[in-house]
Amino acid sequence: KGKKEEKAAATANKFPISVEPPMGTRDFYPEDMRVRNWMFGHFRDVAKSFAFQEYDAPVLEHEELYKRKAGEEITQQMYNFVDKMGYKVTLRPEMTPSLARMILARTTESGETKMMLPVKWFSIPQCWRFETTQRGRKREHYQWNMDIVGVKSIGAEVELMAAITTFFTNVGITSKDVGIKVNSRKVMASILKQQGISDAQFAPVCVVVDKLDKIGPEEVIKELVQNLSVPKATAETIIKTMSARSVDELKAICGAGVDQEGLDELAELFAQAKEYGFADFLIFDASVVRGLAYYTGVVFECFDRSGELRAICGGGRYDRLLSLYGSKQEVPCVGFGFGDCVILELLQMKNLIPPLAQTADFVVAAFDKTMLAKAMNVAAGLRNAGAVVDMQCEPKKKIAQTFDYANRVGARFVALVAPDEWDKGMVRIKDLRAEDKTTNQKDLKLDSLADWVSLFPDA
Repeated sequence: KGKKEEKAAATANKFPISVEPPMGTRDFYPEDMRVRNWMFGHFRDVAKSFAFQEYDAPVLEHEELYKRKAGEEITQQMYNFVDKMGYKVTLRPEMTPSLARMILARTTESGETKMMLPVKWFSIPQCWRFETTQRGRKREHYQWNMDIVGVKSIGAEVELMAAITTFFTNVGITSKDVGIKVNSRKVMASILKQQGISDAQFAPVCVVVDKLDKIGPEEVIKELVQNLSVPKATAETIIKTMSARSVDELKAICGAGVDQEGLDELAELFAQAKEYGFADFLIFDASVVRGLAYYTGVVFECFDRSGELRAICGGGRYDRLLSLYGSKQEVPCVGFGFGDCVILELLQMKNLIPPLAQTADFVVAAFDKTMLAKAMNVAAGLRNAGAVVDMQCEPKKKIAQTFDYANRVGARFVALVAPDEWDKGMVRIKDLRAEDKTTNQKDLKLDSLADWVSLFPDA
């Protein structure tokens, strides 16, 4: 048994309810929230530094947004149900369809968007998928999304990859730790067309080929043949094509029928990445096709170079998604999703998560019950002055207990509200971190609580 199962078994008989969260989900205790907030803070800082605006949508979505017909795993993994009014709904498995719905909501009947283009939005939604849990994969996860709507050129993909690599750099992850595999659905479509794969078959074939790393080439060939009626020789050729590790190698394997526009876009992407300063993160990999049917152009997937973890993030161009939902005009879109589970595993492996202890500026303590209301007045004054204050709601019998509590919650100062000082219009402040014990406590005027910082300039 794993540690979690052992813990669950040990506590099963202690309480009338299960104290473990549902399978595949997580509790976030305060120490976990500090790590999550630290990481989400980096997500937000990067997105805002790229001038993206934050948005959100309900975690409960229309089921029809995800009912595409390309055999995607996501359609089988939804937490979907019929609500009490008869509507078919689901906990969102991904955010991109919600973004598309929101863009369409501000689009005219003729297909013109009412918003200024390009739209540059980001979000950090919680997503739900009923799938097998394993390292780096839960049934719920948070996902940093950045999307650009209204840009046809490859510069949009480059901008998003720049954001991803900026995040890596900011948290101490280098190109020696991770890489970004890049490919083009447009190029692969032209290659597969040479092999007799029709436009209608292309998306389902990509969904199967995306499983290459998970189930291996033999099983992929088997699925292509049995489920999609692809001739075995063609399936084997597809797998051979996927082995290309450079654009030139891909051209050599496939000959003259490769989509030249797609090849030019890849070349431009790598050139722009070099100028942007993150080309060392990028590699071409023809096996990357992504498992979602709506991708139409460049696709990319981030991986850890040690090979221990599953994909860290992925994305690509999806110019036809809004058309699938009824837009009368094709709207160019590109975006990525960056889950929180795998990156946390990587940060822990690399010891890159900083110490994130509980902290406060003050513990405010009353001398006794008669001084409690007055102590609350001091706490309010200090908070108004910008301090983080932990109000001790029950006076302790010994001052040493208060000091011990202050140390445990990470407070630097204790404000002791006692009768003698109060009668003089003062409150006594003790600095628990001061080395000089002769000057570590001072009295502060009650009408000057805002000056507490100047009283202890080294704080």
